[in-house]
Amino acid sequence: MSFLIVLASLCFLMFVAYRGYSVILFAPIAALGAVLLTDPTLVAPMFTGLFMDKMVGFVKAYFPIFLLGAIFGKVIELSGFSKAIVASVIKFIGSSRAIISIVIVCGILTYGGVSLFVVVFAVYPFAAELFKQGGIPKRLIPGTIALGAFTFTMDSLPGTPQIQNIIPTTFFKTNIYAAPILGTLGAIFIFVVGIAYLEWCRRRAMAAGEGYGTSLVNEPAPFEHEKLAHPFIAILPLILVGVMNYVFTKTIPLIYGESHSFVPAVIGKAAPVVQQIKSVYSLWAVEGALLIGIAAVFIFAGRTVIKTFAEGSKSAVAGALLATMNTASEYGFGAIIAALPGFLVVAQALSSIPNPLINEAITVTALAGITGSASGGMGIALAAMAETFVQNAQAAGIPLEVFHRVAAMASGGMDTLPHNGAVITLLAVTGLTHRQSYKDIFAITCIKTTAVFFVIAVYYLTGLV
Repeated sequence: MSFLIVLASLCFLMFVAYRGYSVILFAPIAALGAVLLTDPTLVAPMFTGLFMDKMVGFVKAYFPIFLLGAIFGKVIELSGFSKAIVASVIKFIGSSRAIISIVIVCGILTYGGVSLFVVVFAVYPFAAELFKQGGIPKRLIPGTIALGAFTFTMDSLPGTPQIQNIIPTTFFKTNIYAAPILGTLGAIFIFVVGIAYLEWCRRRAMAAGEGYGTSLVNEPAPFEHEKLAHPFIAILPLILVGVMNYVFTKTIPLIYGESHSFVPAVIGKAAPVVQQIKSVYSLWAVEGALLIGIAAVFIFAGRTVIKTFAEGSKSAVAGALLATMNTASEYGFGAIIAALPGFLVVAQALSSIPNPLINEAITVTALAGITGSASGGMGIALAAMAETFVQNAQAAGIPLEVFHRVAAMASGGMDTLPHNGAVITLLAVTGLTHRQSYKDIFAITCIKTTAVFFVIAVYYLTGLV
């Protein structure tokens, strides 16, 4: 019975998310409903002592990254740098190679620190123009953008500043460059197989005489070839984010050591505040790199950005708050579910999978699929089972860097089920429906999930990290 309560709570949250209701509202309702059915006396204590504690802890750790990432993406958009990057990549690769051009553009933007939601809005007009010119069905645009923005640059490539690659650092005490060889091989696998699939779809459509389509909605205005920034200037802030992220990752531990303490300047005696550096230096590195990226945009395009920054920053802050609270609510939900007796059944079932890396991959990707969120599902899985994963790693002699990379990549696997927020946003922006385009997004999802097990196989066969 306890297992059915947990399952019902998970299904309820998945259902309301699919129907478009706010996870911020319904995550605590789903979690506390499960507590009510298990032990009514624990509803209030679990809400205050567990749900809110974990939720606030997530906000404390990750809100600065969500906020700075949203501001960085917005100033890249307001400055016109995103348009310049897109136009330059298309010019270099060729408009005839529309699919690979759009995938590369999305990859550059997301690996440079731009939010995948911003990437969808920034790239769609160019994708529509190229697909129309090439006679490629519009229905393939969502799958193409998903491959570029939701896969290899989101959590596979080492050093990506996306949140899915940052969350494991706090559980495994790693950094965002964990398992660089495995991550790179996984990214290559996803890119090659994904492009092959989308090109196969394009050739089939052309053989069937299918064109771009008619009677379509949300068609963007024709692209205006206004004067754009020089490509090097446009991409420089993204390069700076990547370079400074690496520099800060290496230098912060050297500067601060294992821990750093200070005494607040207040009247009377105050206990020193001690900050353990190992648990936060990866977060500090990303935050510092994003600040430098934002500053670079203002240096090169300050006049252009300032004109619309007041309104633009409001939408960026609102988006950052919403994204943070959505994920934090799912994080609190996971903490409560993991504390219920019914979760023991799930944990025991998952623990019956003997291989520790496959165990972790299935756990993370299953919960990401159920919640419809890569970061939320991974947060639930790691909050509940990180200690078990660490023990398994130590027992099997597997570096925690490998567990980091597997968790990150698995989170971006089955998370893109129909109720995923990014999928719903992508289809809404492109004016397409699940019926028209979801099968291609799902195919990319399957490729991404397969890549996790490809990486695990490579590790066991070669020992590469």
